[in-house]
Amino acid sequence: MIEKIKDSLKEATVNFAEFLHEETNAEIIWQVAKAVAETFEKGNKVLICGNGGSSTDAMHFAEECTGRFRQNRKALPAISLTDPSHITCVANDFGFEEIFARGVEAYGKSGDLLIGISTSGNSTNIIRAFQKAKELGLLTFALLGKDGGQIDGICDLQLIAPGKTTDRIQEIHIVVLHIIVETVERILFPENY
Repeated sequence: MIEKIKDSLKEATVNFAEFLHEETNAEIIWQVAKAVAETFEKGNKVLICGNGGSSTDAMHFAEECTGRFRQNRKALPAISLTDPSHITCVANDFGFEEIFARGVEAYGKSGDLLIGISTSGNSTNIIRAFQKAKELGLLTFALLGKDGGQIDGICDLQLIAPGKTTDRIQEIHIVVLHIIVETVERILFPENY
């Protein structure tokens, strides 16, 4: 069993090395972080959504903004569109594919930014959220996996994490989200760094 654990650690390391080796990934993270910081500076907000483990990543990102990351600072307006009562209401009344689009419609406005997380790139409810965001004039960023799926190319910015399995892809996604928050703090609150 120890060898299996080592194999898993090696696999994760290989995926991170592959992600790092793609030089445009760091540049895209920088572009997203600048866009998030500008969104906050202009008095706008970030919406974020995902399914399953990506849903918890969305909540994690939002709380890092509204709470704090490394240092105390002003709360930043980020909303995770993963409230169970909203999801069950919308899924019941409009269908599961509309759960995030309805959240974008309710909270989003031109100048806001939507982050959608999909390890397959094929989540219909994430696709619909991006479509609604485009209609309303939001900037869009997708965190994807595998080959990017149907979402590949439909957003303003995107990153595709390497990995054969959802868990390996999500490991990269949460690191990317942490680096975005860290970079946003460095931009908006340089005195803390």
